[in-house]
Amino acid sequence: MALDHRRFVPSRAIAVVRDAGVNTLCAPPTVWRLAVLDPLGERPKALREAVSAGEPLNPEVIEKVSSAWGITIRDGYGQTETTAQIGNTPGQTVMPGSMGKPLPGYRAVVVSADGEESEEGEIALSLAPERPAGLMFGYLDDPERTAKATEKGFYRTGDEARCDASGRFFYIARTDDVFKSSDYRISPFELESALLEHSCVAEAAVVASPDPVRLAVPKAFVVLKPGIPATKETADSIFAFLNQRLAPYKRIRRIEFAELPKTISGKIRRVELRRLEEQRTKQAGEVNDFQNM
Repeated sequence: MALDHRRFVPSRAIAVVRDAGVNTLCAPPTVWRLAVLDPLGERPKALREAVSAGEPLNPEVIEKVSSAWGITIRDGYGQTETTAQIGNTPGQTVMPGSMGKPLPGYRAVVVSADGEESEEGEIALSLAPERPAGLMFGYLDDPERTAKATEKGFYRTGDEARCDASGRFFYIARTDDVFKSSDYRISPFELESALLEHSCVAEAAVVASPDPVRLAVPKAFVVLKPGIPATKETADSIFAFLNQRLAPYKRIRRIEFAELPKTISGKIRRVELRRLEEQRTKQAGEVNDFQNM
């Protein structure tokens, strides 16, 4: 079954899961992040499995659901161009923060900028010895884009990850979302996960904010939990919290409280936030955010 609410209300959705006897609940990360803002209550009696799809799910959310319901959300990874490529299959031990291992039909690897397999880099699907059945034939009327995405024997996903010795993949960010600050590579996903650990934060998106000294600094667009005031005191509390958990070069330097632009499927559109920051820089001084120096 699928819900068709004009406005998503977590408590109503969970009530439907209980009343309808749903045994497997699949939802995008946005839904899971909103669901854990309030107490989840007892686990729905029929519910056996919980799955997340759409974009990587922050490990803090997985832990909250596990504590409340005794079920571990099994995260996975796929794209519009493919079926699910990587996932935490039933029976596989879930490691919080990991997307899992390659699924049947795919040989997923991580490749460096020069196309060589490595421990960290872009997620890619091997096209040899044969093309995966779940991979698209190409982009309609765009042979140049198709050729670029499938050069050197790999389909390049445009997402970055690292792969450990056991073959588990750990998401870093969209290639376009990773940025440098004082010559250090910054992963927005890692910083967003740290933000979600703060008791006031409901959702967050981190982007590069232009800076005359560091080239760019991490800036967080934050959605606060209901009833939390968007004040300098709240921002200071978040800064202090993060400064205890992140290395100095990773620390978020700017915070803005705002709604997050999303796709129809619930993915955060960081590209819009990046454009907003660039426009504000050009317009010189229109940013009214909180800064941590």
